[in-house]
Amino acid sequence: MILNTELEYKGDLFPSNIIDYKKDVDVLHFKTANNVILQLTVLRDSVLRFRYSTVGKFNKDFSYAIDEDASRGFNHLEITEDDEKYIVTTAKLICHVYKVDLRTSILDAKDGTIICQDELGFHWEESYELGGDIVKMSKVSQTGESYYGLGDKPEHVNLKGKRFENWATDSYAFGKNTDPIYKAIPFYTGLHNNKSYGIFFDNTFRTYFDFCQERRNVTSFWASGGEMNYYFFYGPNMQDVVVSYTDLTGTPELPPLWALGYHQCKWSYYPESQVKEITQKFRDLKIPCDAIYLDIDYMEGFRCFTWSKEYFPEPKRMVKELADDGFKTVVIIDPGIKIDMEYDVFREGLEKDYFCKRADGPYMKGKVWPGECYFPDYTRPEVREWWAGLFKELVSEIGVKGVWNDMNEPAVMDVPGKSFPPDVRHDYDGNPCSHQKAHNIYGMQMARATYHGLKRFNYPKRPFVITRSAYSGTQRYTSTWMGDNVATWEHLQIANIQAQRLALSGFSFAGSDIGGFAEQPNGELYARWIQLGVFHPFCRTHSSGDHGEQEPWTFGTEITNVVRKFIELRYQLLPYLYTTFYQYHQNNVPMLKSLVLFDQEDIQTHYRTDEFIFGNQMLACPINEPNSKGRRMYIPRGEWYNYWTNDIVSGGKEMWVDADLDEMPLFVKAGAVIPKYPVQQYVGEKDIDQLTLDVYFKDGKEDSQIFEDANDGYDYTKGRYSLKKFNLAGNSDKLIIRIHKTGQFYTSYDTYKINFIGLPFEVKSIKVDNEYVDFNDVQFENNTLVVSKEFTNLQLKAD
Repeated sequence: MILNTELEYKGDLFPSNIIDYKKDVDVLHFKTANNVILQLTVLRDSVLRFRYSTVGKFNKDFSYAIDEDASRGFNHLEITEDDEKYIVTTAKLICHVYKVDLRTSILDAKDGTIICQDELGFHWEESYELGGDIVKMSKVSQTGESYYGLGDKPEHVNLKGKRFENWATDSYAFGKNTDPIYKAIPFYTGLHNNKSYGIFFDNTFRTYFDFCQERRNVTSFWASGGEMNYYFFYGPNMQDVVVSYTDLTGTPELPPLWALGYHQCKWSYYPESQVKEITQKFRDLKIPCDAIYLDIDYMEGFRCFTWSKEYFPEPKRMVKELADDGFKTVVIIDPGIKIDMEYDVFREGLEKDYFCKRADGPYMKGKVWPGECYFPDYTRPEVREWWAGLFKELVSEIGVKGVWNDMNEPAVMDVPGKSFPPDVRHDYDGNPCSHQKAHNIYGMQMARATYHGLKRFNYPKRPFVITRSAYSGTQRYTSTWMGDNVATWEHLQIANIQAQRLALSGFSFAGSDIGGFAEQPNGELYARWIQLGVFHPFCRTHSSGDHGEQEPWTFGTEITNVVRKFIELRYQLLPYLYTTFYQYHQNNVPMLKSLVLFDQEDIQTHYRTDEFIFGNQMLACPINEPNSKGRRMYIPRGEWYNYWTNDIVSGGKEMWVDADLDEMPLFVKAGAVIPKYPVQQYVGEKDIDQLTLDVYFKDGKEDSQIFEDANDGYDYTKGRYSLKKFNLAGNSDKLIIRIHKTGQFYTSYDTYKINFIGLPFEVKSIKVDNEYVDFNDVQFENNTLVVSKEFTNLQLKAD
């Protein structure tokens, strides 16, 4: 039964009683006496869409967030009614729509328990100032309910008791309570009674979320315009909720493998001699690095798509020489186009009328790095096509491999709000609107156009784009970083939380400015930040350079050695990380997992912030405080091996873990098979002639994978890939590993070095593909063996 709540709340308006109902295949329409319509769409057995109109009809259905390839279809749909309500039943859910006031309750079809229930439900306030409605939704917060998600909010992983605003904002030197911030990702998950659900409020206006702050048993969300339009996802497993949301909004294609290497950036490396000095030092000190970034000073007067003749007189030659040494060049591109009739990009945009305009017709003019600028309207398809075409010279001719979109909230200097005023107009792909609606997707559409430009001109190689601002679905086009952070221990913690939260929000390909952008870290903080950063999908040092240098060798030999050790570990784990990315790309599985996502049944995980799962089988936890020789951390349930000592511990408890400066708490799940490459100075430096497999014994079963292909290009979409699945089964006197391979790609190696960790027995016999082998033939020593052929079955026994 829905809660009885007095329907008088501040002067808001509410739906009245339902007077009409009709069904159109998978879309149900409920109409009330005061002309409110609920359009309830059944997308899947566990995914429902709720869309409300207060004027008796809907505007054209359009969203930048939804992936056109998202899954559709359900197994069961039945609609019945009684005196009180309509009852919509799928294979997973029961949705009650109450006739008296259009409120809804959603129940688990299996056991009838309430998952999510309207409190006041849908209501609205007419906005005479702005036009349209302020649309609102309130839900009952169930006993013990927790909340997660909302993108890059720098708060505790658990959102309960907090209120947030989604309005993409240039937030230089933000803090742990800064809100709003760079991204607007209006998706959250709720968890109570071991059941998880998700809500995606697909509204691009300024939106708000209150998780039991104003009223302790109520969570609510609202927007200053647009529709009340939200999607409901049911698990009951939280990972299934995140997977469903990510399926709806999309995942990126596989990146080139080098994009998962280590990247180095500063504002700014110039002139060319400094760039060469930096890159040469990486090679001299044998610190692996795959990408060097050029910030705004590479341009001529900060004009996008130009090169400074003074600092970079021959960019094509320089980029080629860097490439010959293994460095891919990534350049920054901002949205502001300098007003200058001698500047061909500006002149062409002006002639074709591609720039944003104010309500009364003049162009939107704002100050950014080049001075006064106009700004392309990326919500017009022809403008995106033009923008994509501008990358031809940078990519095809000069050889740039990646583009970094900054300032695209959009950020504007010297004005209130640091962005466009609300009266700026946008095309919105044929749905004309003001900036109030388009603001949160502006950076997304810039990144989309940039992505298509790189994809076109870098073909047959894969594009690499990074953006600062984003809305739901932006992950289809680009990676991201968390913006202009600060070199403090608190920001090390914030970076960890933001990466986890973004992964929970469908955006896994993310990382922070390692070491902090503003101010200067000391060596210890930088080393500890590198240790965290190598376990984030995007791994880049970046700094403002105002307070000194921030390269791996800046802080003396001891720190340099620690940094090298962890960057080398990153390169060893590239096949594990690449496989994790494949699982994200193929199956929508987040690359990082907060402990609650990993094991929601353990109530101890619901408020843990520091520990996270990297991929599926590694547990990482950064050191967050100076002068630490270790820390207390929570080990999730199950058996885990300390990566450094190989000691095994049983989880489900908090414990002290030693970690001197050259170590970080790192554990591997029992039963895992972790693939490793030899250390390279950059991806592709060496032909991989041997794959190392670290096999962690388990008394029981565990599955692992390794995905490999040509590391770039699109042959993997045509079946030319190798996916090996390892099925491990162990007991007190035997260990069996079965390998099942799919795909048509042949790896460069045919030798496996297999390290067995934690074996409880002395190996007396070895079988490869059901044939006993001599210990000398497989070079078996100290629980390590080398197998010089592809195999499908390996067995170690104690007799």
